[in-house]
Amino acid sequence: MSTISTTDYRGAYHFSPDEKWMNDPNGMVFFKGEYHLFYQHHPFGTTWGPMHWGHAVTKDLFTWEELPVAMAPDEHGMIFSGSAVVDWNNTSGFFDEEPGLVAIFTHHLEVPNDQPIQRQSIAYSKDNGRTWNKYEGNPVLEHESYVDFRDPKVFWHEQSKEWVMIIACGQTVCLYRSPNLKDWTLGSEFGTGIGSHDGVWECPDLFPLAVDGDHGHEKWVMLVSIGADPAFKEGSRTQYFIGDFDGSTFVPDEASRTVRWLDHGRDNYAGVSWSDIPAEDGRRLFMGWMSNWMYANQTPTEGYRGAMTIARELTLETIDGKVTLVQRPAREMEQARKPILTLHNVSVQEARKHLSTLQLVSYEVDAQWESEQSVQFTLRSSASHQTLVGVDANQREVYVDRSRSGIVDFHEHFLGRHTASVQGGVQHLRIYVDSSSVEVFASNGQAVITDLIYPDVDAARITVDADQEDMLFSALHIYQLSPVKVEAHEK
Repeated sequence: MSTISTTDYRGAYHFSPDEKWMNDPNGMVFFKGEYHLFYQHHPFGTTWGPMHWGHAVTKDLFTWEELPVAMAPDEHGMIFSGSAVVDWNNTSGFFDEEPGLVAIFTHHLEVPNDQPIQRQSIAYSKDNGRTWNKYEGNPVLEHESYVDFRDPKVFWHEQSKEWVMIIACGQTVCLYRSPNLKDWTLGSEFGTGIGSHDGVWECPDLFPLAVDGDHGHEKWVMLVSIGADPAFKEGSRTQYFIGDFDGSTFVPDEASRTVRWLDHGRDNYAGVSWSDIPAEDGRRLFMGWMSNWMYANQTPTEGYRGAMTIARELTLETIDGKVTLVQRPAREMEQARKPILTLHNVSVQEARKHLSTLQLVSYEVDAQWESEQSVQFTLRSSASHQTLVGVDANQREVYVDRSRSGIVDFHEHFLGRHTASVQGGVQHLRIYVDSSSVEVFASNGQAVITDLIYPDVDAARITVDADQEDMLFSALHIYQLSPVKVEAHEK
């Protein structure tokens, strides 16, 4: 394995590949104590190329072990995005005594002088995902007319005792059913006349969540990412819908008639949730690719490109009368903390004095205050670089301003200020800062902004300002966050 720079914007607690290109998370499944993360990977270049499935595992959601490439292109084409499930009852017939893993993915075949062909295939693993056998009957699902027919997310639907696949079909998603992961029947199509269509629909997900913690009141959440279109400076991003699902058809709630964004930054794309989280855990855990197709091939890293967001817990909560998707950092992230500064009932002026002693690159800020005031943190700051994260009390919004965050000139739309409105204002921020990113969770996860930044390595100062110098932070915590990578296997 070749040696690469350890200081070139590689995050301390965000997963990125040891080398080369990475994009969408794939095949996210929990099995035998491990969270599996497969991902779109070009092992021979640092820009998008022939897609393989890379592979990493974690037991705690912040310490990652990179494993050898799981699947490579074959006669059916490249290995595009998809999902993985535990076949507990051997519906596929691939397993004997013990359950195993089945991956469902898109085979993308380039055709000279014609449109590429996208078909769905499966593979299975009997050794905890370390090696994969592609099904000899591949592909298992194709479509006569869709050019874009990809990114299958599959789950077991207990009520109908069938597997369900949600798959992107250009500007809609289709829902299929299967008893065995091999034979698929179309159930319905969703997306015409609803949601954002600023780009091609990609990487869908569909799952149930309790509303306000009441397991007697569940709704279904559909995630749909949309690809970058040059006409829209936001680039690629992810929307969500809330509604009901009967095993065949998804019916959106009225609130989903308005476009609802998962993340209000520029760098959380193609995210999906882990399957087969144990019932006793009960969480819906999510992770996204921390980049944007608008400039993903141009980001100023060397030796590798691409990183994932931190793992997040998704919940549904009623806010201002609307059932809303809320994101919070996975609780495991608290295990990575090393306390650096702990303040209670301290003024902004006093907090600034304490912060002036710190030089940090990879850390978490957890700040709470009682009054409705504008507050601004200046992070990853040096003489020439700074990233601003704050709350505008008048607008009742949270923002990230990366206009002077470091290297910003590799794409015309990279620099900018990104905002998210919050019902009732903001008096609590959790900010995850790393070598090349900020992830902001406002008001207990009501609004989230994820943005890449590329400052100098010496941009390590922190400060804070507010409308009034005597405003009190009821609590201000700064935690350094530990590195996450363990020794990688030889490729």
